[in-house]
Amino acid sequence: MRYRELGNTGLLVSEIGMGCEGFSENNCAMTKELFDLAEREGINYFDLYASDPKLRSAVGNALEGRREKIMIQSHICSVWKNGQYLRTRNLAEVKEGFSEMLSLLKTDYIDVGMIHYCDAEKDWQEILDNGILDYARELKAKGLIRHIGLSSHNPIVARKAVESGNIEVLMFSVNPVYDLQPPTENVDDLWADDVYKKTYMNMDPDRQRLYEVCQSRGVGITVMKCFAGGDLLNAELSPAGAALTPAQCIHYCLTRPAVATVLCGAHTTGQLRECIAYETASDAERDYASAFASFPKISWSGHCMYCSHCAPCPMKISVADVTKFLNLAVSSGAVPETVREHYKVLEAHGSDCIQCGACEHRCPFGVAIRKNMKKAVEIFGY
Repeated sequence: MRYRELGNTGLLVSEIGMGCEGFSENNCAMTKELFDLAEREGINYFDLYASDPKLRSAVGNALEGRREKIMIQSHICSVWKNGQYLRTRNLAEVKEGFSEMLSLLKTDYIDVGMIHYCDAEKDWQEILDNGILDYARELKAKGLIRHIGLSSHNPIVARKAVESGNIEVLMFSVNPVYDLQPPTENVDDLWADDVYKKTYMNMDPDRQRLYEVCQSRGVGITVMKCFAGGDLLNAELSPAGAALTPAQCIHYCLTRPAVATVLCGAHTTGQLRECIAYETASDAERDYASAFASFPKISWSGHCMYCSHCAPCPMKISVADVTKFLNLAVSSGAVPETVREHYKVLEAHGSDCIQCGACEHRCPFGVAIRKNMKKAVEIFGY
């Protein structure tokens, strides 16, 4: 298992994480089985958005004896009321729900306290006005949560929260189909059938900008909906008109700026093993570029997907990394210190490009790589 830094939190998380979708299977008996497999395979990070007390109790039991080996991303504002899940901005309900959560999980702290499900600007303002963010800060000051996060499906709202400086971790829906969708305050739009009757061209700029802002500000992204609810794995259901493999979907997410871990919502140990298999998959098995280039409904023409099909460079330039740092600098309107330092330690830079064009012949998306290398020299100075 490989591990990545979760933004600036100081946490080192497994790049394959667990969602909690399968924990309730078989009357919650699956919870311990999934945690047993996760521990054996080196998974150390999981998300718990569900508020069902029975499920949280099952997780608490499964965590016994290994709490310090596992990092918990659990959700503030996700509560259980009248026998069902409720997203609330009522501060009293939020406080009661958090106390119950700690008790059921048998822990005295949460690694990432995730402010739950904010997809509208009005909702973000309510989080500020109703004291939810202040409460999260209070919990952090007391050590009850170590870091403050936010979950969202809307890139504009998520970016507003990130740029406020209050959010350390962002849980966001990332996959190659959702990344084509314009921002919406209705999450159902992301998987509505009629939305995909259109032919889409290229990544939505608000999503690209969000990833870049997170990278430049040191906000780590934890990925939900990597497989679009499983639709991307089924040729008949895939909005792209073709199926991808789990390894291709995971690799796409892990090559986005700021992404630290992909939270796989496995319903069985077999499904979780399929996701873990990414760690030993070959470059060819992970490669999503060839599949993307042949999608009948979608084109990423001219857009760098950080897929590294351009390699190898005779001058040992990591074209994908140079392009990623170039895009981060351009989107910031300046060169953030972190971007400058990451660019500096690359083995080779834009100035090493001999303009041979070999990379452009290999690029499935027709990216003007030689032009980008020249632009990198203009911006970084070498």
